[in-house]
Parts: sequence; C-alpha cells; structure tokens
Amino acid sequence: MHISDGTLEKLLVKSNRFTPEQLSALTQGSADSHRSLQDTAIATKLLDETALTKLYAEYSNIPYIELDPKTIRGDILGRIPERIAKQYNAVLFKIDPDGLQHLAMEDPDDVQALDFIEKQIGENVRVYATPLSNIKEALEGYRGDVNKELSEVIDIQREDATENQDKAADEDLSENSPIAQTINLLLEYAIRSRASDIHIEPREEYVQIRYRIDGVLREVNRLPRNVHASLVSRIKILSNLKIDERRVPQDGRFKVKVAGKQYALRVSTLPITDGEKIVMRILDESNQAVTLTQLGYWGYAFKTISDAISEPHGMILVTGPTGSGKSTSLFSVLTQLNQPDVNISTIEDPVEYKIPGVNQTQTNSQAGMTFAAGLRALLRQDPNIIMVGEIRDGETANLGVQAALTGHLVFSTLHTNNAATCLPRLLDMDIEPFLIASTVRAVIGQRLVRRLDHKTRVPYQPTEEQKKAIIQLFNLRPGQDFKYIHELEKQAAANGVGGDAPLSTSETGIVTLYRPAESEDESGKHDGFKGRIGIYEVLNNSLSVQKLIIANATSNQIQDQAIADGMLTMQTDGLIKALRGETTVEEVLRVTKE
Repeated sequence: MHISDGTLEKLLVKSNRFTPEQLSALTQGSADSHRSLQDTAIATKLLDETALTKLYAEYSNIPYIELDPKTIRGDILGRIPERIAKQYNAVLFKIDPDGLQHLAMEDPDDVQALDFIEKQIGENVRVYATPLSNIKEALEGYRGDVNKELSEVIDIQREDATENQDKAADEDLSENSPIAQTINLLLEYAIRSRASDIHIEPREEYVQIRYRIDGVLREVNRLPRNVHASLVSRIKILSNLKIDERRVPQDGRFKVKVAGKQYALRVSTLPITDGEKIVMRILDESNQAVTLTQLGYWGYAFKTISDAISEPHGMILVTGPTGSGKSTSLFSVLTQLNQPDVNISTIEDPVEYKIPGVNQTQTNSQAGMTFAAGLRALLRQDPNIIMVGEIRDGETANLGVQAALTGHLVFSTLHTNNAATCLPRLLDMDIEPFLIASTVRAVIGQRLVRRLDHKTRVPYQPTEEQKKAIIQLFNLRPGQDFKYIHELEKQAAANGVGGDAPLSTSETGIVTLYRPAESEDESGKHDGFKGRIGIYEVLNNSLSVQKLIIANATSNQIQDQAIADGMLTMQTDGLIKALRGETTVEEVLRVTKE
C-alpha cells in the first residue's frame, strides 16, 4: 500500500494519536532522508505496518481485518488463481450463503486490481484492508499441506535406498534434487510450526528429525538412513562449510525466504557415533523488537528496568540459563535506546539479532577477539552504551565495571540461578564489593514459559487441595496471603497481562485457573500453547541492598531485602501470569525448579 505524503499527513492529524512535535519531527526526517512520509514513519517506529493499515482503513471507511490463515478453506482461496493473488496481494477468505465474497487486499484502493479480480470471481465482493505481512501468511495456503509433501518426497527416497549410506551422489546435491526438496520442506514446515531449532540426527536405522517448539523438543519425522550423507552435504553447501571434513565440528550460516519473510539459519555440525549431527537455529531477520510490556514486564519489574535504562551510566545485568530469553530482553532494551545521537556498540557470540544503527561485533576466539579483547576495543570507539554478550571471567567483569564507572551504560548477561546470586558471583570474580554496589543499577532474572493460546485456553476450578498445594509450592511468605495475591493480580490485569480474562482470585482464595485445550492445526496436533512469555524478577540495587553487598551478605539475605523493597520472585510473577491465563501453574514450576 502506498499512501501519498498529503494523505498520510491528514490521516495522522485526524487520528489525534500523535503530538505536533512528533508530526513535525516526522516531516523533517522525511525531508532530510529524501524518503516518503510513509517509509519514514515506519523506519522511525512512529507506527508499524498494522497501525498504518488500521489508520488508512478508518480514514477510507474500508473495513479492517486480520486473517487467520488456518481458517481459510482451500476451495475458497483457490477461486483466485495463485499467480493473480500473489501479483495483487489479495486473498479471498470467505463466501456467505447468499454469495457475498469477502476479499482482503493490501491496497483496497487499487481499482485496476479489483476490476481484474472481479472478472475472475464475479462482482458480488466486499473488500477489506489487511496488512501485507498478514496477506503473505494467508497466501502460503496455496502451498497446501507441507507435511504431506514432505512425506511424499521421503517415500520416494525410501524406495530408492542404496547400499552406500556414507557418500553423497552428485545428482543429490543439485538444486532440483529430492534432497534439496526435502531440506526446503523441512525448513518450511519448521517455520510454519514456529520452531526455534531443527535437529537432524543420524541413528543406526534412520535419520531422526526433531524441532524445538516453544522450548520443547519434539520428533516430527524419520528419514531413511540412506539420505543422511546427501542431506548433510547439501546443508554444508548452503552454509559454505567443508563437505569432506567430517571429523571436527563446523559452524556456518545461510538465509531463506518463507512467506515473504527472511530467515537466517545458523548451522552447527557435530561428529557423533552414527555420523554427523546438524542443528540449525532459525532466526527471523524481519522480526521487529517487541516492547518490554509485550515480553511480559509489568508493575515493579517494568518500573525498575525503565528507571535503570534511563540512567546515563551504570551496569544492568540479565541472568538465566541458556535459552531463557536474555538476548531478547537486551534486544528490546537496545532497540528502545537506539537513537541517532547515541553510539551503541556490542560484542556478541554470536550476533543473533541485527539492530539497524547499532555497531555489532562478533567474537572470534581463534583470532583473539574474546569478550575481554572486544570490550577493550569498544571503549576506544567513543560509545555511550555498551553491550557485552556474556561476562565469563574476571577480566571481562572488571572491564565492564570500569566502563560503568567512567560514564558508560553497560549491559551484559551472567549464568546464575536468580537475580540475587548474580551479585555474589561478581564477588567470586574478584570485583570489589563497593564497586559492585556503586555500578550495578538493576539485575534481571528470567525464564521462559509456554504461553496459553488465548483463543482456546480453558478455565477450571481447582480443588481445595490444589489451592493449598499452590501456596506451598510457590513458597509464599508470611503476609503473602490470597489478599496479597489478589491485589497483585488486579495490578497485572490493569497492565494488560492476560488480556480480557476475568480475575481468577478473590481476597479469600483462587477462583479459577487455566489449562490448554488440545486441537488440530496445519502442523498437526496443537497442544494449546502458542509462543512463550517471560517470567521475571528485577532486583533494584537500592541503598539497603548496596549496604548488604558491601557487608558481603549472602544471596539469600540480598533476595530477602529485594523482596522487602518490592521485588516479585520469578515464581510469584509466574503464578500471577498463570492466574491471568497467560500460562499454567505446571509450566511455571517446570521452568523454575532448582
């Protein structure tokens, strides 16, 4: 959709959602960059594609709709030939009993496109405005059942079994070979299933394919053993690795495009007893950073982290095990702080999220580019904000503290169980207590839990025994009775946690909890979860906590003081999110066990 500068200006003014200063800055930015107002508005994040489409629909008096691709029947979608649908970014998604046809378009004002489509399907059409990314998702419906296609390709290869399983034939490595098709379908199926990783593992009798979806590893297919060598070689070609090197691990990268989005695949090979195992990490390069609120921060945690990142200098640490969302939290914060008048430099291993305007450096231990060496170099680059991927040793910790002392805002991660144990961990790295007390602004402890699908989540009434068990399991302290939990839930609801779910508690107890509803979707069985959400504890380095650090207090003493200051533990935050229908009690306990 292209909106002229004049129309967009009227649209923004009429919406009453933007200040005169914002509109003035937008106009100036457009003039300076020689770009349209529309492109400038999106680039500066004044509004995104969805918000722009909604405003335009409202201005043009055209109904707005977001499509759920799973609900569009193939026979209805197919009434518009695929070539035409993709050319004009148009999707026929519903036909009423009276024959009225519902058509979603990226640009509903394209009269020529509408005329052409009406010649194909007839004139009884109601047109809707829909974001382009949503149209692209729905257009994938023309691809049909990816899993079925994959099964057909696998069956062909199973029939074509050969005796030599360890060599790849040249014809197997071509672009149009069944092996290339298999890899394309595995990638597409993984992306549609919202997988974060693909594991290709050779076994004695077969090749096991597993996807990590919402943090849980699941087997999705088994390939015939004879395709393993060709599969590995094809992936090595794509990621520019040595095909004939099978004795040592290798790392590479390649890119694919699915449903109009670009994805980077980070490839790791590892020799195991039955051959070479491959793991591919899927990174959505078109992903926009989500806000702290969307990540699940609210109340005290949100205020503490917001105050800490507004400081001109100091250190902010994020802690948690691998895969707990630390990089995503830092990505969100850095994107929020990313302004033309600020120099942000990072040293990472690896660079997972690319942020336009941020100077990101990849570590390279073979070349001597460690976290410590990279941080030392960054300090000569006149940075305002520094992000160090991980503090692994005393040298890196000391450099980070010195940077924070000399006027820089420093972000980094540590591997500890919770926020409070992060501070004694720095003591173990020989950082002086008074330096920790004076430089650390806040510590975030986090985990990721699977998020209940809001459309299908099922409320239920727990028994009295279950209510008592919850109080025991979450180790609630004296004074933290149901009245306390009820007040926290009300605050969370006011902050949008759980959407429009009714309150699950009263002052005397838990009224309802939520569980997942299993159903079928295009990728097979749907377990009732959709995506993940963080549960957090954000420790504010208050004066009382600083005194404890200087006195070499234990992590338990620091934790008790932080809770007295207002911090919610990860478990309590998780309990509130379970009560709000964001996740389940079982899921919170699964990820917070120590």
